[in-house]
Amino acid sequence: QLGLFREEVRVPAGNLSYGHAKRLAAEIIKRKAPDCSLVGAGEKILLFRHQPASEQLLLRLGEGSQLQDGDLVEVVIAGSATATEVRIRPHSLVVFSYRTPTFCHHCGEMLWGLVRQGLKCDGCGLDFHKRCAFRLSNNCSRARRQVSTSVSLFPPRRPRTHSLSGQTSGSLEEPSSRPPSWAEPPVWLGVGYGDRCRPQVPHTFHIHSYTKPTVCQYCHRLLRGLFRQGLQCSDCGFNCHQRCEVLVPGDCPGDRGGTNGEAGPPKRPGSLPSHRETVLQHLPLTESSVVAPEPADDDSVITGVTDLDLSEDEMSVDGDWSTDDRDSETMSTYIPLMRLVQTVHHTRRRGGNILREGWLLHHTNMDPLRKRHYWILDWKRITLFQNESDTKYYKEIGLSQVLHVRGPAQLTAAPLPGDSAHSFEVATASLVYCVAAGEDGEAWADAIRQALMPIEESRSTEEIQGERDTNPSLHFTPQSSDQPVDISSVYQICTDEVLGSGQFGVVYKGTHRKSGQFVAIKVIDKTRFPSKHERQLRNEAAILQGLSHPGVISVEGVFETPEHIFVIMEKLQGDMLEMILSSELGRLPERITRFLVTQILEALRYLHLKHIAHCDLKPENVLLASADPFPQVKLCDFGFARIIGEKSFRRSVVGTPAYLAPEVINSSGYNRSLDMWSVGVIIYVSLSGTFPFNEEEDIQQQITNASFMYPQPTWASISLEGISLINNLLQVSVRRRFSVGRALGHPWLQNFQLWCDLREFEQSVGCRYLTHLGDEERWISYAKEKGLSFPSHLCRDDGERDM
Repeated sequence: QLGLFREEVRVPAGNLSYGHAKRLAAEIIKRKAPDCSLVGAGEKILLFRHQPASEQLLLRLGEGSQLQDGDLVEVVIAGSATATEVRIRPHSLVVFSYRTPTFCHHCGEMLWGLVRQGLKCDGCGLDFHKRCAFRLSNNCSRARRQVSTSVSLFPPRRPRTHSLSGQTSGSLEEPSSRPPSWAEPPVWLGVGYGDRCRPQVPHTFHIHSYTKPTVCQYCHRLLRGLFRQGLQCSDCGFNCHQRCEVLVPGDCPGDRGGTNGEAGPPKRPGSLPSHRETVLQHLPLTESSVVAPEPADDDSVITGVTDLDLSEDEMSVDGDWSTDDRDSETMSTYIPLMRLVQTVHHTRRRGGNILREGWLLHHTNMDPLRKRHYWILDWKRITLFQNESDTKYYKEIGLSQVLHVRGPAQLTAAPLPGDSAHSFEVATASLVYCVAAGEDGEAWADAIRQALMPIEESRSTEEIQGERDTNPSLHFTPQSSDQPVDISSVYQICTDEVLGSGQFGVVYKGTHRKSGQFVAIKVIDKTRFPSKHERQLRNEAAILQGLSHPGVISVEGVFETPEHIFVIMEKLQGDMLEMILSSELGRLPERITRFLVTQILEALRYLHLKHIAHCDLKPENVLLASADPFPQVKLCDFGFARIIGEKSFRRSVVGTPAYLAPEVINSSGYNRSLDMWSVGVIIYVSLSGTFPFNEEEDIQQQITNASFMYPQPTWASISLEGISLINNLLQVSVRRRFSVGRALGHPWLQNFQLWCDLREFEQSVGCRYLTHLGDEERWISYAKEKGLSFPSHLCRDDGERDM
């Protein structure tokens, strides 16, 4: 037996000698500790025979000792032995907030959230989910604590006598003072150390307000105060004072136990006692230690504080806040509005890569004069230079203008008299360029075809072409033709101009080859998703093709290849988030916010009437048709959209964390009302320039409790009607949450100036879909009553069409 490893060994009769037993012990050490080699192990191995019946439990064996059948031998390594190549390098994990898209190095999935999304190793810099940290091995590649090349192992003070199943045994005791290179005991020192050999996972603490008497699980003292009494780990529910945070060991078990006195799963062996196991009856509880109850489910999310008889000493215990401190802390820690890590917007690749270059001889079908230029092909154009180094060029041929590229076998233009056959042709709408490239003609033609279709297939051309022949539906087929069309022959995709990126695909800028019109092309890589998800990948195109509304982005066509889905959409100016962030104060005035929100709600009314829930509504998915102060708004990105009936509910997780409704987070079933919650968050971030979340508290808990605040410096200038609408949209109860109709009828959106702005916009686009003809008399009467001048040109225009 070596430590807790016990193994039965069978040897031929007559070989039960001391020397043979030492050789067997050395083999066991090598097999059970492959990452650790012992120097001088032959002389440093000590053998003891178990003698349970005698007064001396263990008897040391020597050269003359004889072994008998059934003996239990314990292997001990002397303290003078040295170990080398100990490969125990635990990760040093800390909770980290990421500002760019980051993926877990263990499972490969994205680290979701706004702040504190995952854990980062201080040694090697790798990133992990907390759930993955419990499965990490001690293999930190660039640990700051270098592994020692010599570690002493000491013999036990008193041999272990506990009985285990097996046969050969060794007992090693943890040294009293280990070198700092061993952060944790080696695995082979004994299985009994268990979880102590895994990476230590830190707690993810958030400021928490408790509704029941709770004690610190580190110092076992009461968390005093009315609100924000202490810190709670969002993963395991561990509670502590703020002052105790730095003292709490990194031993988060990952699974959430009960909080505030509720029952929870059994705690991990060796962990600190839980607050639910602490006997509260033995604490000197008084009225001053009881916290205020949580807010009721009413129209207001700002709760008052119960009047309790508190002394100044009680309020200052354990670093609790007064009301003024609470307000200042809330204002300073609100998360600023930003583009979330799920999206990448308006990035540009540094310079166009040159695909091919060289001297070529060419002429056109209109001009027989042969010319020689230095051709350079990149992802956007073919440039014909006068020489290799000069910046002056003779002509540019934009790839968006190229209709066909014909190789030697498909040439159409006849060779000129005295001219050898040209190698390939580049056809545009007006000219056909006939190029002589000699043996490189086919290579040039293939390079131009690759530039025309920059989204490459990973399979061979023959394999893809065979699948296209057997399945014509893999291409978009125009209504006027029965033949499938290749996307590269209709549109040019500019891969160096990324308009946006999400979970399902990347949106590139594109150009229609014949008309020159700019479009947005969403490219969905089917190989990134399991085959069972292909139906969901086509979900966006299927929904958009059935919609027709000025407030919803329009789809021009859908192409599909064996590995990609291409959704062709109209290209707009920008998005609502960009408008908010680029404004002078980092937030929008109420007048513009009303104008934009009304258009969003009208688009949602249209979708909800068709039983469609957007499920991922956020400023990034609200596109603007122009850069005007009062632009047209269109909803986009229907990748998460669902068709939900009047009384239907879904449970699949959808959307972006910052805009998720409580019922989605709780997996309690959701309907189309989840879009109205997102509208409430959009109004909040538009008017304030910040998310409605405090960075110090658990965001998920803030959402499920609807515990949102309105910091005074920002919200003092916002009308109470605007705050009222936000409160009625950010309701945890789905039944109490405003629908589209009730939101549009709210006083904040029943505004004379707003109606005038909407009418001006409708007349500019020649379509009336935001206001109603029956409202004109009401607003005319309102203007007379208030002494306002009513613009007569805003009345019904016969040239307008109604939606």
